[in-house]
Amino acid sequence: MNLPPARFSSIKPPGTASGATRMKQALLSDPWGILGLVIVLIFFLMAAGVWLGWLGQDWAIADGGRWESASSNHWFGTNVLGQDIFERAVYGSRTAFEIGLVVSLASTLLGGLFGALAGWRATSWIDDVVLWIMGVLDSIPFYLFVAALAYALQGFSFAMHLAMILTFWTTTARLIRAEVMRLKGQDFVKASQAIGLPAWRIVIRHVLPNTMHILLVQGTLVFVAAVKTEVILSFLGLGVQDGVSWGLMLAESTQEVIAGHFGNFIAASAFLFTFLLGLILLSDAIQDALEPKLAKRGQQIAGVPA
Repeated sequence: MNLPPARFSSIKPPGTASGATRMKQALLSDPWGILGLVIVLIFFLMAAGVWLGWLGQDWAIADGGRWESASSNHWFGTNVLGQDIFERAVYGSRTAFEIGLVVSLASTLLGGLFGALAGWRATSWIDDVVLWIMGVLDSIPFYLFVAALAYALQGFSFAMHLAMILTFWTTTARLIRAEVMRLKGQDFVKASQAIGLPAWRIVIRHVLPNTMHILLVQGTLVFVAAVKTEVILSFLGLGVQDGVSWGLMLAESTQEVIAGHFGNFIAASAFLFTFLLGLILLSDAIQDALEPKLAKRGQQIAGVPA
């Protein structure tokens, strides 16, 4: 007997009903994950303060002397222009969050859509085209690609974002493609096809929700990669053009360290290290919460008691 489409569409695939609850419980039971979450929240509050105009607004004002030492007025001292280093480091948290969020959301969305399309139409010409595009993008050296794109766009402020998005989505797409190919053989997908649901509806309502664990983990990993890449590109002069970032501060510190002034280097390195540490701890906790069997297997391989 055939089920009515409306009734069937309300049935969730196995294992999706309490995924959010299990993930929350797993995160709360992981002390390192909680530490990572606290660190990320602190930096998010700093970035939010900059967005709202409460923090970091004086990063460009040169109201101090040249290379002043740390004091109550300037917690990390000043740079060669007399700008407050702490204000610049706080403003850099906004830059890190903006780049991380834009790149991770866009590349995860792009990778999810193209990966689902290729996986659903596996072995067809659509799959061949998507795989060819991914192969071409993966074969281009990343920093050469960014430099070429930045030059072609002539200082366009989002050239770095675009280059990272066009590069990072391919890994997500490959993972989603493999997962969609696996899900195509599941009973709930066959049942959807049997009652005549269109392919686009099956993919959007039943297949993609079962890939959310991959998308979430990949999103956090891409966030980390985007922040690190921005620092490297800005250090090389290919990144942030308007504003300030930790990468620009590190580039500026190269001449200051030679002169014996370490304020920029210490501030940018400390902020960057702490933020990345929090992101990595949180990412690992999310991955362990969403894929407990995989995490347990990894511990056993490494010789760690499960």
